[in-house]
Amino acid sequence: MNDPIADMLTRIRNSQMRGKSTVMTPASKLRAWVLDVLADEGYIRGYEKVTGADGHPAIEISLKYYEGEPVIRELKRVSKPGRRVYMGVNDIPVVRQGLGVSIVSTPKGVMSDQAARSANVGGEVLCTVF
Repeated sequence: MNDPIADMLTRIRNSQMRGKSTVMTPASKLRAWVLDVLADEGYIRGYEKVTGADGHPAIEISLKYYEGEPVIRELKRVSKPGRRVYMGVNDIPVVRQGLGVSIVSTPKGVMSDQAARSANVGGEVLCTVF
């Protein structure tokens, strides 16, 4: 697997299209940090670290729905292994006029675009969520 973050985002997208309540993904620190931001912003119910069927550590993500529709309408990977996208604090994109969130990996940790602006740090834009 070349891009674990894109794999996790695709698993979330696919599970929401099927109406699943939970989805499993292999565990890693970066995935957990991205999921922390998604949970803080209210896009997922939460997640917990479990052991997968094969004995490897995994993360079980609890998806969130509102009136039968997924809370996450759009989930896009911005920075990819072949093309990293770094932005300064003034250039971090505003998603859907502030209704969405950009997830940014900064020297102070993985955080939402609003948190990065208030901390006055830029970094790698991992993905956008609406």
